[in-house]
Amino acid sequence: MVASDDYTLCPTIAPFFGYMGIAFSIVLANVGAAMGTAKAGVGILNSSIASPELIWRNLIPVVMAGVNGIYGLITSIILNGAISPPGGDGLSIYSLHNGFAHLAAGLCCGLCALGSGLAIGLVGDQAVTSIGYYDYEQKKLAGFGKRGGGGKSAGGGVKKGKAGGDNLFVAMVLIQVFAGNIALYGLITSILLSQTVYYCSYN
Repeated sequence: MVASDDYTLCPTIAPFFGYMGIAFSIVLANVGAAMGTAKAGVGILNSSIASPELIWRNLIPVVMAGVNGIYGLITSIILNGAISPPGGDGLSIYSLHNGFAHLAAGLCCGLCALGSGLAIGLVGDQAVTSIGYYDYEQKKLAGFGKRGGGGKSAGGGVKKGKAGGDNLFVAMVLIQVFAGNIALYGLITSILLSQTVYYCSYN
């Protein structure tokens, strides 16, 4: 590679694209985490009014949404370490190839985490609300059976209701896991993109 080509491939604006990739990865990932946490958190607090004993296990959507912010942080740290400052002669060795690759990496991680956070928040809100409502209805049935002397049939209904609540919880966890995988795929892709580098040597 001749020097003139290196001057073309490594302009002073090249690091701008790399730093934009860092910004997109951390900002979009944390926006998704914040929106998912807020949406699921509202549902958790509403359902805990009637079923406060369920609040701890219903925190799973909040944890899953928060992980997306960590993915953005990991990507931004990797990209920041790959951006090289100009040398002692003032020439930039960071190429446009690197800048575009790192911009794409940041967008992959950020947008995937954003979509994942929205999915986790929407599903988590509905799931914890449904679990809380189901538990509340079972409590009402159990109280009615005791007042009415239902005895055996009331006890059987409560046992069946508990199993139904557990099924709802398992379904919520599975949906949260698969929604969280979307952000993980973005993280993996961003790491792969960050490894495709070219630095100018000016030989």
